[in-house]
Amino acid sequence: MRKRSPTRSPIVIVGLIAVLAALAAGVWAGAHPGWLPTPVRNAFVADSQGQRVQDVLSLLSKNYYRPLDQQKLVNRGLEAAVASLHDPYSHYFPPSEFHQFMQITTPEFGGIGVEVLPNARGLEITQVFPGSPAARARLVGGDLITAVGTTSLAGRSEDSASGLIRGPIGTPVRLTVDEGGRSRTVQLTRASIVAPVAYSKVLSLHGLKIGYVQLTQFADNAGADLRVQVDKVLSQGANALVLDLRGNGGGLLKQAIAVASIFIPHGTIVTTKGRNQPTVVYTATGGAISTRIPMAVLVDRDTASSAEIVTAALQQHHRATVVGTRTYGKGVFQEIVNLPGGAALDMTVGEFFTPNGTNLGAPGVAQGRTLARGPGITPDVYAYTPPSASTDTALRVAERILAKQAG
Repeated sequence: MRKRSPTRSPIVIVGLIAVLAALAAGVWAGAHPGWLPTPVRNAFVADSQGQRVQDVLSLLSKNYYRPLDQQKLVNRGLEAAVASLHDPYSHYFPPSEFHQFMQITTPEFGGIGVEVLPNARGLEITQVFPGSPAARARLVGGDLITAVGTTSLAGRSEDSASGLIRGPIGTPVRLTVDEGGRSRTVQLTRASIVAPVAYSKVLSLHGLKIGYVQLTQFADNAGADLRVQVDKVLSQGANALVLDLRGNGGGLLKQAIAVASIFIPHGTIVTTKGRNQPTVVYTATGGAISTRIPMAVLVDRDTASSAEIVTAALQQHHRATVVGTRTYGKGVFQEIVNLPGGAALDMTVGEFFTPNGTNLGAPGVAQGRTLARGPGITPDVYAYTPPSASTDTALRVAERILAKQAG
């Protein structure tokens, strides 16, 4: 989940000052102090550690035995500084990588048609879009993309790795894929991909009509798109609902509130807190469907962030039965700060808490330890569908639960 901020705010600048020593490498290098916002520039001028970094970069630039690309050196220094936080959700983006990252949020792009989550060895596929290049190459959920061309994805951020896969429509991309321990190389041609956000259909079990609605990401307008699909199945006579959030890695906080408000008429959805952020309690916005319509939510270990916010709210308000496996366990949120020159800092600025006050992530990171996954959400009913299964076991379990509740 990310809260995007198009401009720097005082809150964000306070957050930056907290890591000035680490980010001192980002002054270009003392030779270009005007590159920084005034408060940060003043802090560097007064900071002896900042001056030390400026001196080192100046000496390297003048005296190193071969020419240096100073901007590349600065970008690598900033990337390393943020990486030293041991926070997999915080990243510094050089201008080129930030451009790629922003393209990911557009609904249409040149890609292969997959949803992914980060893995230490690369990108784990959680969903393959029907008819996409990935589907034609027989990639499936659970496959692990470990390299793009000759470039290993091990240790790269999700956004950086995804940026390597994306590219101009019609161009080739070669992937190395681990399929349960067996590695193979596939050549795909990038295509125009319209990422589906919401999808629905009506199922029938023993005469009961069940509306199945799937949400793949919490992108712009996700709440409105899902509401259209919910209203559609209800107009077709559905008497119960299944909300499928499996493989949904999250997205925008405001869309999590919008989605939860479709089903929860009033009350707290989530509370956010940060060291330099005010505590904010987000409540249902109104206009929910009837609470007499029974619901089940499908989740798995790739249900994360905003998807966990919605799931926890539905579970703790006793609005839906959660079916599946334990969720990802992400209890923090990020804010993107645009920097001069087209770069950006995507950093963790706070934690979120479910209606009963639970944080789904791991406790605050200790120095030298990675900010890890937390306990996540425990389903009310455990059900697992293997990626290669011909029958969706979890969905069948949810249907039977709803049949009992509706009967």
